[in-house]
Amino acid sequence: MDTLSVAIITYNEEKHISKCLDSITAVADEIIIVDSYSNDSTMDICNKYPTKIIQNKFSDFSSQRNLAMSLATKSYLLFIDADEVISDELATKIAALKKEGFVKDVYTINRLTRFCGKWIKHGMWYPDKIQRIVKHGVASWTGEVHEKLFFFKPPSKGFIKGHLLHYSYDSVGQLVEKLEKYTNIQSAQMFKENKQATWIKIYINPVWAFFSGYFLKLGFLDGWQGIIIQYSIAFQTKRKYIKLKKLYSYDEKPDIPFMFKINRKFPIYDKKSTDDLYQRFINPIYISLKLKSNLKLTA
Repeated sequence: MDTLSVAIITYNEEKHISKCLDSITAVADEIIIVDSYSNDSTMDICNKYPTKIIQNKFSDFSSQRNLAMSLATKSYLLFIDADEVISDELATKIAALKKEGFVKDVYTINRLTRFCGKWIKHGMWYPDKIQRIVKHGVASWTGEVHEKLFFFKPPSKGFIKGHLLHYSYDSVGQLVEKLEKYTNIQSAQMFKENKQATWIKIYINPVWAFFSGYFLKLGFLDGWQGIIIQYSIAFQTKRKYIKLKKLYSYDEKPDIPFMFKINRKFPIYDKKSTDDLYQRFINPIYISLKLKSNLKLTA
């Protein structure tokens, strides 16, 4: 029988963390929380559960996850975000694997995301197969955003049925805010890697991103939520390359990492307010689809 550490990174997750912890209690032999100094009730909630908590200043997602990995004492680790829940089916499969013994180095799980009250089952968000259960000592996390596992040697791989339920955004405003943070980090990373923002990447890639997600991957079957999601992917694709191009325009080249300098010393765009960006995102949807009266669009 194998043992399982569950690792969670948190920052102001009072809305979701109880549901997350309730879902993993039955399969976890230890729960490790790396918190980025939450200033809400996240820590009070976590202290009600049998958790091992450490607070560490946030630098990037991989660093926080690697810190959690270094604190784990069990043979395998499950990495789960605070806004995620393991389904009953997934919990049953994990419990059975623990009893029989894990035989692979890493296991992929299918994540199902909820957006503005709807489970998204098509387009670029589904299926979302992610590696989340890994044998201790065979890999580490890399990447500042949308981090992934780096294996020290080619791993054996398995798949576990059941869903990791992701409670993502309750409004379009939340999505836009997160996209802005992600594109800051992504453009910084591309700048560090000396990548270029060509006109094809700025103008053609976003169109292809929307077309492939909305039509080829049937995103239209998810209703108005589907078109918002596919448009957001196109929006994110264009925006990260526009920011990358802006970074190359400075006489004084920014130092990397500089994600916390982006909106101060090196403003990537002329941002008047979050509401201004929000309107730039959503106005084309108002104009083309006339969905204003039906969408949950609070920022």
